[in-house]
Amino acid sequence: MSDCGCHSEATNEAERRILRVALALNATMFVVGLAAGLVAQSMGLIADSLDMLADACAYAIGLLAWTRDARFKAVAARSSGMLLFLLGLGVLAGTAWRFMEGSAPQGLWMMAIAFLALVVNTTVLRLLGRFRHGEVHLRATWLFTRVDVIANLAVIVSGLLVLILHSAIPDLLIGAGIALFILKEAVGILREARDAASHADVFSK
Repeated sequence: MSDCGCHSEATNEAERRILRVALALNATMFVVGLAAGLVAQSMGLIADSLDMLADACAYAIGLLAWTRDARFKAVAARSSGMLLFLLGLGVLAGTAWRFMEGSAPQGLWMMAIAFLALVVNTTVLRLLGRFRHGEVHLRATWLFTRVDVIANLAVIVSGLLVLILHSAIPDLLIGAGIALFILKEAVGILREARDAASHADVFSK
């Protein structure tokens, strides 16, 4: 009996469905997290929400690149990495501004929203597990979500410290820490994208 490719098509559709679900969840949590971060004056929550926006963009790029060639996928991954890098710089700038202007973050808000985001991102990370060792543009989506889970845990800890110490410093430190971690992950994605583009060029000759 010949292979009609039905299993492959079903698998691809299931994986695309996972990315669409992840895109919807992260887009929703971006809006929720950003609104809560502004209300609670929390750079940690704002950084976390912007990271979710970057994730949503990465999932959208992954969907667009799905049926394209290796060169396009490498370019898509590079676009994700550049977006993440710019996000990290933006969060650092926002944290510096909050430090100079002053803020009064609300620890309970931080912990509640970060916990909700943690539940969402843990679920998404489990769904994206199959992409962990996949093509570079899909691996980028898994890396983005891993960053989110770590950031959520960090915001929960900083919210607790804000409550205990009655100080904005833990929130500012976590905001800066998330930004630096984002920059580190962005550099890693850009490096993988460069290597993938080089391999694509070699095989295209």
